Amino acid sequence: MLFLRSLLYFIGSISSLVVIAFYGLFFYFTPYPSRYRALSKWAQFCMWWLRIATNITIKVEGEDNICSEPSVIASNHQSTWETLAFQTVFPPHTWVLKKELLSIPIFGWNLAMLSPIVIKRRDKFRAMKQVIKQGNDRLKSGISVVIFPEGTRQPHKKLGKYQNGAVAIAKNSGKPLQPVFHNAGKCWPKGGFLKKPGVITIVIGKPISSNDGSANEITEKIKAWTLEQSQRLD
Repeated sequence: MLFLRSLLYFIGSISSLVVIAFYGLFFYFTPYPSRYRALSKWAQFCMWWLRIATNITIKVEGEDNICSEPSVIASNHQSTWETLAFQTVFPPHTWVLKKELLSIPIFGWNLAMLSPIVIKRRDKFRAMKQVIKQGNDRLKSGISVVIFPEGTRQPHKKLGKYQNGAVAIAKNSGKPLQPVFHNAGKCWPKGGFLKKPGVITIVIGKPISSNDGSANEITEKIKAWTLEQSQRLD
């Protein structure tokens, strides 16, 4: 039954992606807010369909802490779920993507319309410079930036090493950091096809000023807060 439910979700998400991808092309020349509203319909559908097909629901704690201005959203990373779910919780935002993804016909074109921060992962030093520069540009344009300080997805109940990229962008732009924790991995495991029913909790912490210490100090502060939420919920 778990496999059938997961398969049902997969079929629905892929089918809707094809529809939204072609629909989104009509918004190519519209302002970013219009493009974002149109293209985020897929994420909204996926979260609804995930609840119907697999009985996975969302609980949000600290919604009042969401920044009223563009910010750097620093979150742990466990699966594909958060890139979809965040679109139903936070104001318009974008992410860091590999350049190769933009070459995918239709899908890549839609991604490009969301003004992602595009990097080449082979050159890590240059990639970091690109993240900081493009992140600053996005924030100045009124678009929040989601950064996963761990750099890659981690198994449920495990926290990877936190890098300073999120704090570097915040310091460069003068914008606040929005710490976020979620436990998506318990229902949607890293690299897993099966989706387990349950409640995924998103915890939104109070904004942190980019002037509240050095990059290392703020990064450690965010990681400590994240670890505290992980231990509390899991």
